[in-house]
Amino acid sequence: KNMKSKKSPEAQTRPSRCPDNSAFKQQKLPAWKPQLTITTVLSSFFVTGAFCLSAGICLILSANSVREIQINYSDKCSDCSKLRENSSNWNNDCYCSVDFMLKEDMLGDVFMYYGLQNFYQNHRRYVISRSDAQLLGRDVDIQKSYCAPFTTYRNGTPMAPCGAIANSIFNDTIDLFYNLKSSVIQVPLLKTGNSWWTDKNVKFRNPKSHNLSSAFAGTARPPYWQKPVYLLDEEDERNNGYINDELIVWMRVSAFSTFRNLYRRVSRTRQFADGLPAGNYTFRISYNFPVSKFKGKKHVILSTMVWSGGSNPFLGIAYTVCGAAATLTGFVITAIHLNLRKKKTYLQK
Repeated sequence: KNMKSKKSPEAQTRPSRCPDNSAFKQQKLPAWKPQLTITTVLSSFFVTGAFCLSAGICLILSANSVREIQINYSDKCSDCSKLRENSSNWNNDCYCSVDFMLKEDMLGDVFMYYGLQNFYQNHRRYVISRSDAQLLGRDVDIQKSYCAPFTTYRNGTPMAPCGAIANSIFNDTIDLFYNLKSSVIQVPLLKTGNSWWTDKNVKFRNPKSHNLSSAFAGTARPPYWQKPVYLLDEEDERNNGYINDELIVWMRVSAFSTFRNLYRRVSRTRQFADGLPAGNYTFRISYNFPVSKFKGKKHVILSTMVWSGGSNPFLGIAYTVCGAAATLTGFVITAIHLNLRKKKTYLQK
């Protein structure tokens, strides 16, 4: 009796699910199959270790060559800090001065940063509290954004810009003076060109109108601001509104509670053509940003720049640690290999 069953007509007409008999679909393409030997393995570890160690040492030496001075002015401006604790005093100006001395010249480009400590920008509700469409100059309904509760006032007037990030913008004004025996010279500072090109030209745009005041008609400043967005820089209209450098820099939030943002650059003109000469200086600060409520600290930093960036040794340390680990692993593998070869030779005898 024939035990083989014939295929049904339905099974014969069903398309086959077997892949095509091609080199690609049948995984028959030629491939490189490296044969790992002790020579190639040790060479890889030692070459990688040497490269990482060299790069790490160069980066650390480069970071250490950066000249930097950091001034904590939270405690030195304690009178202004107490004044700002009461929000009803927002329209009362308060100034304080901080003297310091540069023992050595700061040659080259000099950058001024403001630093905040214990200010958490990484809270989820804070990070999303913005309207990117509004910052692009579009006419949007911000009630549908994540800006709440900083969207509109009780009378329905929308805030421009909306959201908690913009509302909490750093608004201290910091000026730098060079103190000579016979006179006091204000150091010229550049307030434009401090933001990323993509931010300034792509992510932030002003509403289209014949002038900024009419472009922002029908809107109001955020509650914590002292002036509307179209008056952030009354001297330069190209640095006003949503394309203001200080606003753009602030809107790029930090991942950590202690951070610094670029505030100004020293204009290399007159006696500051080569940088900041050694001598006595004074920071004159218009104190507006309160930090005592969250036990924060404020700093102003002057720093130079090198080819690898600013005074941050993290990348150099990371390269050095990885290079040392790779080199140490190479020596361990070498010791294991020699030990096994010695045992094999002994057994053959």
